[in-house]
Amino acid sequence: MNRHPDRDQIRIESVLSALGSPVRLAVVRVLDAGGEQNCTSVLGLLGITAKSTMTHHWRVLRESGVIWQHPSGRENLLSLRREDLDARYPGLLDTILAGAVADEALATASGSATAGALASSSG
Repeated sequence: MNRHPDRDQIRIESVLSALGSPVRLAVVRVLDAGGEQNCTSVLGLLGITAKSTMTHHWRVLRESGVIWQHPSGRENLLSLRREDLDARYPGLLDTILAGAVADEALATASGSATAGALASSSG
């Protein structure tokens, strides 16, 4: 049986630990942007081909109270528990997601600057 904590059982340390993994944070970003999706769709958007590698990540996200995971036929549907997270920790999810976007932009800009510097130094 899938274990989902009640709203009042969600703990900040579990949420932060779950979101501390780049893969799990990417899952949350996908669900935040696209709403409820099946596991295969999320894997496809993340470019992950092996479902078995994600079993642990689904469980951590589910047991920390970050996502809902419900069976639907041969798949599981995933959805972000935004309402519960916002009620427990107002602004936390928005801040973490904005930070992830900012980090990604910084990494992209740094990568471009590094590539440009390498190209100019080799020329």
